[in-house]
Amino acid sequence: MSENLNSNDIDKDEFNVNTEDDYKDLIIKLKEIKSAIALLEKTIFK
Repeated sequence: MSENLNSNDIDKDEFNVNTEDDYKDLIIKLKEIKSAIALLEKTIFK
């Protein structure tokens, strides 16, 4: 196994530097998932 799996091999262009917006997007997605789970729980346990 001569593969080199160092993080240095990854191009910096693959990552978005604007992490604050990424975190905001993730929080919005998590809130949507939370709402969907709550709705499913209400539906299942009726």
